[in-house]
Amino acid sequence: MGSLDFEERKKFLEFVKNEAIDLPDYEVVDVREPKLYKEMFPFKGAPKAVFDGVVVNTNIPAKLWLSDTTFRDGQQSREPYSVEQMTNLFKLLHDLGGKNGKINYTEFFPYTNKDREAIKKCRDLGYEFPRITGWIRATKGDLQYVKELKLEETGILASISDYHIFYKFTGKSRSEVVQNYLDITEEALKSGIAVRLHIEDVTRADIFGTVVPLIRKAMKLAEKYRLPVKIRCPDTLGVGLPWPEAALPRGIPKLFWLLNKALGVPSEWLEFHGQNDFHLGVANATAAWLYGSALNNCTLLGIGERAGNIPLEAMIFVYSMIKGTFDGMNTRVLRYITKYYEKELSYKLPHYYPIIGKNFNVTRAGIHADGLLKNIEMYLPFDTEELLDLPPRVMVSEHSGLAGIAFWINSFFRLNGDEKISKDEPALKQIQDEVIKQYQEGRVTAMLDEEVVTLVKRYIPHIWEKYKDRVTDSSILGS
Repeated sequence: MGSLDFEERKKFLEFVKNEAIDLPDYEVVDVREPKLYKEMFPFKGAPKAVFDGVVVNTNIPAKLWLSDTTFRDGQQSREPYSVEQMTNLFKLLHDLGGKNGKINYTEFFPYTNKDREAIKKCRDLGYEFPRITGWIRATKGDLQYVKELKLEETGILASISDYHIFYKFTGKSRSEVVQNYLDITEEALKSGIAVRLHIEDVTRADIFGTVVPLIRKAMKLAEKYRLPVKIRCPDTLGVGLPWPEAALPRGIPKLFWLLNKALGVPSEWLEFHGQNDFHLGVANATAAWLYGSALNNCTLLGIGERAGNIPLEAMIFVYSMIKGTFDGMNTRVLRYITKYYEKELSYKLPHYYPIIGKNFNVTRAGIHADGLLKNIEMYLPFDTEELLDLPPRVMVSEHSGLAGIAFWINSFFRLNGDEKISKDEPALKQIQDEVIKQYQEGRVTAMLDEEVVTLVKRYIPHIWEKYKDRVTDSSILGS
């Protein structure tokens, strides 16, 4: 655990007490040496957690949304998508978001002819949601692309930590860098373009010396032009912490509480963009929703730089946990998204991937299969057939037991009610003996579906003859 900066704790408490009602307009604090928080980020060791003894209360916005960066951040770690692929994925995002448009927007680069063609193709579909927005650097040249594309909203990269200000923008002060962000923001607003300021690396930034002054001035521009200036908070290196006791700048709860309660940024203008470097991505995104942010920025399957982004499918289920409803989001579309990535993009999703991995609704343990036979809810957190169009399954192996084989048959042939067989079916022992024999002879892999079907045909032929019309795998039907 790192050491506490008592001066920062004091500043935060001032905001907690006043809730910014009469707080002065803070100016950017220029410094000669960068503030790198080495007590938290020693570099030669893992980042350290710091707790400041201050706990903020939950502050869940009335409405929550998801946003998508599959075509921007999601492309930066893989081969670029083609125009056709982006268009097809955009359609799937639309279907997934449902009638209420809970996937509020997605973002595109505006730079290449391919990017612009993809924007045109997606726009021509005529969907209200996801809205099509841009992503640019803080330059007038980049902003011109947004104007030419007639986009109504764009994100603007606004790297905010001293790691970036001192070492990326060499020779410029904090105030000069911040002023450039504000100038480009104002130029966009003058043109009727809503802005998202992406305050990059905010979880390593000087919150009171740099971030607070920038946000204060950005809110004044929003008021002046009567257009939103939204604030995206990227946890660029995944070092954010989800606990309300965690100190700034790493504490996600305190960050969003401060932005919403103290600085007065509306929840619907706040957004979190997380990374998964320390396996805390979903936890941090959940904390953002719980403490004031209405939006979470995600990618399909969590594909993104380094350890990946926040998986969109994960946050859809977290949304339902918090709100008690999917609000019209069609979770069954996730199955088709997974198939598209595997078949059209040759992307191999890990079998143990949560929610949509091949093993999510599969058990290999005989004792688990026995439990599923007795009560389907015993080893499943939800009805996978209802929500994902994927019935629960077992893999047949030497550990499956009679219950596992019975469950496999019931699931594979979609047997219901009195059609189902129990583990007491005499022929199951013959199938089990055949399976165990293979493993005694050196087999190490689970049985393939077609292999189990062959055993069913041999020992329980009436099941095959009566229910083979329910089998959808053409390769098995032809065997």
